[in-house]
Amino acid sequence: MTRIRFDGRVRQRSVANVSAMTRTAVLFDLGGVVLGSPLHAIREYEAELGLERNAINLVAANTAPSGAWSRLERGELEMERFYPAFESDCREAGIEMDAREMMTRMSDATDPRPVMIEAIRRLRAAGYRVGALTNNWAHTEDTDDAGRNDGTRALKDLFDVFIESSVEKLRKPDPKIYELACERLERPPEEIVFLDDIGPNLKPPKAMGMATIKVEEPEAALRELEGHLGLSLIEE
Repeated sequence: MTRIRFDGRVRQRSVANVSAMTRTAVLFDLGGVVLGSPLHAIREYEAELGLERNAINLVAANTAPSGAWSRLERGELEMERFYPAFESDCREAGIEMDAREMMTRMSDATDPRPVMIEAIRRLRAAGYRVGALTNNWAHTEDTDDAGRNDGTRALKDLFDVFIESSVEKLRKPDPKIYELACERLERPPEEIVFLDDIGPNLKPPKAMGMATIKVEEPEAALRELEGHLGLSLIEE
């Protein structure tokens, strides 16, 4: 059974009955889904350094939950302290890199995807609850530092609910952050479809009862979402 609290109540649903449920809300990751992929920027940087594919990403994953990357996304580490801390994590894995350069490239890669923006507008016009759930980092709006803006906060007004790891002190794939999303959306997990570009981030919400979509190509992901909702999301 899935047990989730929202609106001061506790609801229980059998995951076996998910197919009979109506999906009434959609939850989007931002980077790599609504925005361009920062993972692609990291992979390009890895290639330039002569590193194996995903070498830097694996450092971030393998040092969780106490490594510099995890602490940054939970808002426990300011950007200027993150740079040397993450370089140290990488160095322990045999990787020499420039964290400031990497973060600059990631920021430059996260432009909004028009097809996703249009889909979100259509969802809200059709009456769906729409949320954002992003692992991000704290930043200062009035500085030119590369860490000032991960490209997410400018999108706040597009969503009914906007959940940031750096604000909540929780990050995906901690199940608690998905429970928080259900509470904020005021929907049980069985009524939610969640889109993310990172496989491990999809496992906890799927176990809770959400429908999940792994985003590789935006249009293909939206076609899959249309199949869940029976709603046209892509302009023909």
